[in-house]
Amino acid sequence: MELVALQLNAGADWPANRERIAALLAQLPATRPLLVLLPENAVAFGGREAVQRVAEPLGEGPVQDWLAAQAQRLGIWLVAGSLPTRIDGSDKLHTSCLVYDDRGQRVAHYHKLHLFDVDVADGHGRYRESDSFSPGSELCVVDSPFGRLGLSICYDLRFPELYRALREQGAEILMVPAAFTRVTGQAHWLPLLQARAIENQCYVLAADQVGVHAGGRQTWGHSVILDPWGEVCACLPDEEGLVCAPLERERLERVRRDMPVAQHARLRAVWRDNE
Repeated sequence: MELVALQLNAGADWPANRERIAALLAQLPATRPLLVLLPENAVAFGGREAVQRVAEPLGEGPVQDWLAAQAQRLGIWLVAGSLPTRIDGSDKLHTSCLVYDDRGQRVAHYHKLHLFDVDVADGHGRYRESDSFSPGSELCVVDSPFGRLGLSICYDLRFPELYRALREQGAEILMVPAAFTRVTGQAHWLPLLQARAIENQCYVLAADQVGVHAGGRQTWGHSVILDPWGEVCACLPDEEGLVCAPLERERLERVRRDMPVAQHARLRAVWRDNE
C-alpha cells in the first residue's frame, strides 16, 4: 500500500489546474492500492469570482465528474483536498474535501470546520475566508483499504481537539490538504503536523500548495508524509510534484501497542471546585 501527496501550484483557472493535476497523476507509481491526496484549493486558487465560477452543488457538476473519472480510470482512492461547493439558500460556499474510491464512487465528504480569518505579515496581509465561505458542522472518518481516514482541511490543523475526536472515532491516517501561507508554513507547518501525528499515533498525509499564486499569495509547499511516531517518511520542499511513501500497518500497530496513550487518556476527569 502506498500513500501519495500531490503538491501543486494552482491558479484561478480550472482548465489550467486540471491539466496540471492530470500531468502529476500520470506520474503515479504503479502500486495498488494507492491513496492520493490533492491539496486545498486544487480546483481554483484565486479570489471570490474565480471560486464562484467553479463552485458546484455537492454531488453534481463537471469538476466532480472529472475527479470521479480519474479515480476510476487510474484505480486509485482519490481525496480531492478541497473544492468549493454550493449551499442551498446561501450565497456563501463550503470548502469541501471529497473522497472517491477506486471505482470512482464518492464515499465521503467533509466541509471545512475552521475558517482562516487572520492577519499575516505577507504580501496578501488580510485573510477572511468567512467573506465567501460558511463553516461545516460535522466531522468525518471513513473506512478504506488503507485504514480509517480522518478528514480535515488546512487551518483545522491548529485545533488539536478535532484530531483527538477523529482518533476516538478510529482514525488511523489523518488527511491534511492545505494552502498554508509561506509565513505561517515556515514557522508552524511541520511542528503542527508532527504534533498531530505523535499525539494521535496516526499516519499523516499532508498535501500543500506551493509557490506564488493569483493576487500575489505565496504558499509554503513542503508536502509531507509522517508516520505515527512523527518521523518524516517523505517530503517535497518547494516545487510541484509527488510525495510517496509506503503505509506500514505493523508500524502503526506497534506504536499504539507499545505506548497505549488512547487507553491512558483521562481528560474526561471532572473539575473540582476550589476549597
